[in-house]
Amino acid sequence: MKWKKILSAFKPYKGIFFADMLFACLGAAISLVIPLIVRYITGTVIYQESGTSQELYKYGIIMLLLVPAEAFCNYFTSNYGHVMGAKIERDLRRELFEHYQKLSFSFYDNAKVGQLMSRVTNDLFDITELFHHGPEDVVISVIKLIGSLVILCSINIKLAIAAFMLLPFMVGFAIVLNKKMRRTFKQNRVKIAEVNAQIEDSLSGIRVVKSFSNEDIELQKFDEGNEQFLLSKRNNYRYLGLYHSVMAATTTLVTVVVVLVGGRMLYSGAVSVPDLLAFLLYVGNFTEPIRKLVTLTEQFQNGMSGYDRFYEIVTLEPDIVDKKDALKPESLKGDIEFENVAFKYEDNTPYVFKDLNLHVGKGEYVALVGSSGVGKTTICSLIPRFYEVNGGAVKIDGMDVRDIAMDSLRRGIGIVQQDVYMFAGTVSDNIRYGKPDADMEEVIEAAKAANAHDFIMELPDGYDTYIGQRGVKLSGGQKQRISLARVFLKNPPILIFDEATSALDNESERIVQESLEKLAKGRTTFVIAHRLSTIRNARRILVVTENGIEEEGTHDELMQKGGVYEHLYTMQFKKLEVNT
Repeated sequence: MKWKKILSAFKPYKGIFFADMLFACLGAAISLVIPLIVRYITGTVIYQESGTSQELYKYGIIMLLLVPAEAFCNYFTSNYGHVMGAKIERDLRRELFEHYQKLSFSFYDNAKVGQLMSRVTNDLFDITELFHHGPEDVVISVIKLIGSLVILCSINIKLAIAAFMLLPFMVGFAIVLNKKMRRTFKQNRVKIAEVNAQIEDSLSGIRVVKSFSNEDIELQKFDEGNEQFLLSKRNNYRYLGLYHSVMAATTTLVTVVVVLVGGRMLYSGAVSVPDLLAFLLYVGNFTEPIRKLVTLTEQFQNGMSGYDRFYEIVTLEPDIVDKKDALKPESLKGDIEFENVAFKYEDNTPYVFKDLNLHVGKGEYVALVGSSGVGKTTICSLIPRFYEVNGGAVKIDGMDVRDIAMDSLRRGIGIVQQDVYMFAGTVSDNIRYGKPDADMEEVIEAAKAANAHDFIMELPDGYDTYIGQRGVKLSGGQKQRISLARVFLKNPPILIFDEATSALDNESERIVQESLEKLAKGRTTFVIAHRLSTIRNARRILVVTENGIEEEGTHDELMQKGGVYEHLYTMQFKKLEVNT
C-alpha cells in the first residue's frame, strides 16, 4: 500500500514525469554514444588512407552537437524534475495538514505540537530530492550500466569479466549497510522532532519561564534533547562514512583492475590500444552510475525515513468520521437529549460517567457546576462530537449526533472557553473567524453586541490592529469579548460557555457576563460555571459529581436541599470572605 501511495503522488504530474524520464534516457544514451565515436576515430578513422581529415571533422562535429544536446537534457531533468519534486512535496505537506484537521481531540490529547510540526516541515524536506532524483537516477543508472555491460562485453569479454568481478561485493555491501542506515535516519527524525517539541513548549511558555527565571532549566532541557540528536547523527554518519568510503574505493578499484588486466592483455596482443582506450572510457560510464546510486542511497534513506513518518500519520484513521449517508440539516433547533450516555477517554481508563440521562429543551438555559474533574466539560464536548460516546446516545432535535455530518453539527454550535485562543492577525481577522465571508459591517455589529467595539476603536489601528501571537497585546477581558463577537457573528442556536469568566477580574467579568446573557437569549445554552455567583439567576442548575448529575434545580431550591450545591456555594462564599 505504501508504494502504491508513493506512485500515486506522481499521477498529477505524469506529463512532466515522462518528459523528465525521456530526457534522462536521451542524456544517458548520449553519454554512451560519445565513447563509441572516440573508439571509431582512434581505431578506424586515423588509419584510413584517404579522407581521414573529413571523417575526423565529421565525427568531431557530431560530438560537438551531442554536447549541447546532453547539456539540454541535463538542464531539463535538473530544472523541471526538481520543480516536479517540489510540487509533490507541497501536495504531501497539504495532505498531511489536511489529515491533521480530521483527527479528533483524543489524538491531540496525546500529541506534542512540536513533533506534529516536524512531520510537516523536516520530515518532508528531502522528499523533493528523492521523488525527483529517485526515478531519474535509477533510469539513467540502469541504461548506463546495461549499455556499458553490453558494449564492454562486445569489445572484450575477458576484460569485461575482470571489470564486473567486484560488482557482487558492491551490491551485497550496499544491501547490508542500507538496512542499518534506514534505522539511523529514522532515529534522526524522531530526535529532531523531540527537539522541535521542546523548542515549541519553551517558547510558548516564555512568559512563565521568565517569570520564574528558569531560562537555565529550559536551556538544560534543550541541551539534553539536542545532545541525543547529535548522538543519533553520529551513528548515522559512521554508517554513511563507511558506505561512501567502501563504495568509492571499490569503484576506483574497478578502474585499477581494468588498467592492470588490460595492460597485461595489451602486451600479449589480446586487446588493441583503441579498444583499451574505449574500455577505460566505458569503465567511467560503468562506475559513474554506481557512484550515482551511492548518492541515491543516502537520498533514499533520508526521503523514505521522512515518508515513513508521513505515511504513519496519513494512514491513521480518525476515530470520529461522518457516516456515508450523514444527515445535513440546514439548521438546528437546539433540543438536546442524553440517553444512557457512557464515556471514558481511553480503553484502559475508568468511565467518566455511565447511564447519564439529561434533556435540555430548545432555548433553555442550563448551568453545570461541580468540582474539577467530574466531567462538566466532557458532557458539553460530547454535544459537538469532539469525543465519541462509549454507550448510549446524544441527540439533537431527535437526531443522534453520530448521524449528523460534523460540518452541519458544529456549524450550529458556538463555544466560548476560559482559555481563549487568538490567531496571529488583526482584530477583524479573529472576529471574522466565526463567519469567514462576513463583511465589515457584520463584524462591527458582532463586536458591538459583544461589548467589544469601544475598546477596539481605542486600539492604534482599530479593527486592523495586529494583536500578536495568541493575542498577547490584548487583556484577558478583551480577548474574551472578541471570542464572544466571533460567536455572535456565527449566530448558532446552541451555545456552550466553558468557565468563560472565571479568569477575569470583576469589572471584565461584569462586562463579559452582560454579553453572555445577551448572546444566550433564545438559544439553548450550557454554562459551565466556576464562580457560582454568576449563575444564581439560572432557572436550571445541574450539580455534577463522580456519580453523574447528583442534584438539579434553581439556586434557592438547591440551597434549601443542603446537599452538594449548598456545600460548594458555602465553601466558595467563605473563601471570598477570607480573601476580602
